[in-house]
Amino acid sequence: MNLLDALKVRDSQGKQFVPDVRAANPIGFRGLPVINDAPCQQGCTECSDCCPTTAIQLQNFSLDLGRCVWCDECVRVCPKDKITFTAGYRTASCTRDGLLVHEGRGLGPVEASEAIRKIFGRSLKLRSVSAGGCNGCELEINAMANVNFDCGRYGIDIVASPRHADGLILSGPISANMAEALELCYEGMPDPKFVIAVGACAISGGVFEHSPVLDRAFLGRFEPDLYVAGCPPHPLSIVNGILDLMGHADGSW
Repeated sequence: MNLLDALKVRDSQGKQFVPDVRAANPIGFRGLPVINDAPCQQGCTECSDCCPTTAIQLQNFSLDLGRCVWCDECVRVCPKDKITFTAGYRTASCTRDGLLVHEGRGLGPVEASEAIRKIFGRSLKLRSVSAGGCNGCELEINAMANVNFDCGRYGIDIVASPRHADGLILSGPISANMAEALELCYEGMPDPKFVIAVGACAISGGVFEHSPVLDRAFLGRFEPDLYVAGCPPHPLSIVNGILDLMGHADGSW
């Protein structure tokens, strides 16, 4: 391919970067689900029966985004269109309970942490640890820093050493083989520090929740300050969740 042809291809692709991660429109993205308040069909349990992670509770109907793997099977089998997946990418919460979606009510906004904003508000360094992940969430975490999403423009960077990190961004269900390495990484980070759990596996164990080769004791001792739901979550979900936690409501500094 000569230079002129290469330039034509580049021009046809348009701009690769997302100019405003707070107002992006990811076309075709299966994002935040909503639950309508119409009654279910009498005696129907189709959605909960097909859910691979028991994310759906029929009594006081709810969907746990911390368990949901966004497979869309519940939508396919429901005769009443009870659940609809939208293109919404705001899938983060400061609390585990905040990931529960109920009838007629979605996720609430992430509450900004004044302590995190005060200390890390203009420069946040994160150490990414894949604790037995499939590499799906890890790819999306890496994508945060690419030319499209460019989290570095907000002072957010992924660093190679825990010694340089302010926070740990965790993905994967935490296999027993990775439990000690995860602990050592966290211990190697200077205080103050915090944890971000990214993806269903990190949040609940996902499809591996009941596996005998997991060791999730780490999360019992160090509760995450931010949960980003998804399987895997979109880079926009991760970046926006972090910006919300840091109190940058409009993405500005």
